[in-house]
Amino acid sequence: MLILIIGLIILAGIAMAVGVLHNRQIQKKIESGELKAAPEIVEADAECCGQHEICEKESLLAAVSKKIEYYDDEELDRFRGRPSNGYTEEEVEEFREIMYTCKEDEVAGWSRSLQLRGVELPDELKDELFLIVGERRFK
Repeated sequence: MLILIIGLIILAGIAMAVGVLHNRQIQKKIESGELKAAPEIVEADAECCGQHEICEKESLLAAVSKKIEYYDDEELDRFRGRPSNGYTEEEVEEFREIMYTCKEDEVAGWSRSLQLRGVELPDELKDELFLIVGERRFK
């Protein structure tokens, strides 16, 4: 028990030291003119959908338009209101097939369309969606 407490204290000390060093680096960048001010701390939304790249990317589009665009996926409307962890493997494959038949630049819009229609993306596909959108975004 004592070893665990000592380990936690050491870990907290290391975390504090790293934080102090990071703050010093930011301060040096501000003083040298590389940064104008320290970066703001942004708190995550409590009702986050888990699709961070898409939520952030599509937030401007959400403010502009609430028009729902279909991607030859009208059959997915039958899943409206179902939780993201409530799909069978066959249903997940149905989502996956549609997602992979979309063009790379349509995938984020397709995900937004599902959100507007009240259809949650299966949990199993969220990482794959992030990889598709992230790869295109950072090319």
